[in-house]
Amino acid sequence: MKKTADQKNTVKSTGHGGEGVRKILLKGIFWRILIIESILLVWSLVYRYLTDHHAQPVDLFWYAVRISLLIAIIILFVMVTFRKFLNRKIILPLEAISASNLRLKESDFTEFDVNISEDTPLEIKEIVATRKEMLATLFKVSEERLRLVNFIRDMFGRYLSKKVVDNILESPEGHKIGGRRKTVTILMSDIRGFTSLSETLDPEIMVQLLNRYLEQMSKIIIDYDGIIDEIIGDSILVVFGVPEKNETDPERAVACAIAMQHALDDLNNTFIREGHPPFEMGIGINTGSVVVGNIGSEVRMKYAVVGSAVNNAARIESNTVGGQVLIGESTYNLIKELVACEAPQAFVMKGVKRPLVAYSVKQIGPPYNLELKVQDIVEAGVPMNLAFSCWKVEDKKISNSTLSGETLMLGENSITASIVPPLIPFADIKLVFDFCVDAHCFGDIYAKVLSVEERAGKTVHHLQITAINQKDRGILDRWMNDAS
Repeated sequence: MKKTADQKNTVKSTGHGGEGVRKILLKGIFWRILIIESILLVWSLVYRYLTDHHAQPVDLFWYAVRISLLIAIIILFVMVTFRKFLNRKIILPLEAISASNLRLKESDFTEFDVNISEDTPLEIKEIVATRKEMLATLFKVSEERLRLVNFIRDMFGRYLSKKVVDNILESPEGHKIGGRRKTVTILMSDIRGFTSLSETLDPEIMVQLLNRYLEQMSKIIIDYDGIIDEIIGDSILVVFGVPEKNETDPERAVACAIAMQHALDDLNNTFIREGHPPFEMGIGINTGSVVVGNIGSEVRMKYAVVGSAVNNAARIESNTVGGQVLIGESTYNLIKELVACEAPQAFVMKGVKRPLVAYSVKQIGPPYNLELKVQDIVEAGVPMNLAFSCWKVEDKKISNSTLSGETLMLGENSITASIVPPLIPFADIKLVFDFCVDAHCFGDIYAKVLSVEERAGKTVHHLQITAINQKDRGILDRWMNDAS
């Protein structure tokens, strides 16, 4: 078997600083033969001196020289023959194994086989065979583990953000319960009137439309480096600032919200062409301190964000109407040089000690340069007087107290009406027209009070429709066309 340069330098290249098997064996054999021959030389001289009384010192000297030459010849012969024998039988096979291991260490994963001669000792052959089996098993286990990790990343990346999954898998503390406090920006979106919309559509069609909506929104959120923390029905909870905080988190959240509204406009055009009702989405954004981490128990846990900032984002979102982006005061203060907003609005919310202040975003400047399409819904429409009954909606519960109202003007998605007794701004209501037309009775219409004003001794409410049956909308559109 031919000896390669890799095999000659294997031990030196491993960096352990020891001696190779070649040097150890040959040196060990040389010194042992030398010691044995030295003992024989001394014994021969002593024996000659004791048995040959006529031997002179000169004779003993030349006798020692002859014996030394003979010993040198024996040592040379033994070293040459042993070296060749050990090279072929032991040293070269071991060096081949060492060189293969070194290449394996250097990421050459093809080094399963080691070429050794057929007359290599059985024990070394067994080492090579066992090494091959062990490496095959290790690589099989490694490949299975890699496939499992990739499967976990891919599968759970659909339930959590891939960044969060990577953080959990790569961190030694990733599976433990607990969290850390961070300042993040929360975005919450919700489809206005989704409940009533789902009641009028086939469940399978509703799920298909919802999945198309969520897929489109998810792509945009990922593009703006947001983390989808949770999807609850038609609502999306997005976090900007985990796992790592970025100074651009608030502005990216606002730009993402505007981009989501633009994408919904395009999606709605497709829905309408297919004969489906359009979606209307409201988005609320808030910045604040939260606890981020694994919440729950050892039996079941969830990666989540918890804190008042999340609750306030939900409260802000609940006051939005379709197509609107409302940002909290904390977010506005961080990016006020970059965004253009309408005048601030104050909401008195249940469980909050002071009013929430929010700003309706109109546009965001460079590098995003996005503008929200704002519809003037206050005085747009056709004068029309239709009587209706309405009820206040609080925390998704409908009040038992019935209020009376009359429309003053109908718009594409708005109603100007007189309601007794008057309602406060941002109240949610359910209204029903008190009549039927051509054997058709109107269903429930949901709306939000945008503003209230006194006009000619009458309290006028400006409402935005958040949910309406498509057949009802068609009848109202026909009436408006006829009246105009």
